[in-house]
Amino acid sequence: MSRLFPITDDDLARARLDPAYRQKLLTVSLDALLASMKRLRGTAMAPSDANTKQLREGAELAVRLAELIQSAAARSSNP
Repeated sequence: MSRLFPITDDDLARARLDPAYRQKLLTVSLDALLASMKRLRGTAMAPSDANTKQLREGAELAVRLAELIQSAAARSSNP
């Protein structure tokens, strides 16, 4: 499930209308991001400024995605 896939305009339109699909899209995106970060961390022999910056940006994005997932879950449990 960590394979990167393109998100189409149709996916985005459906996500705007379907909260369950939006939740799934966010979760799959978070899984793919974390897998990519793990791969980047594992392949780096010595830390470089570019790798460090990419990992930091990835971590910030992962936190934001997790917040979106949590807020979507809270909205669906409190109609």
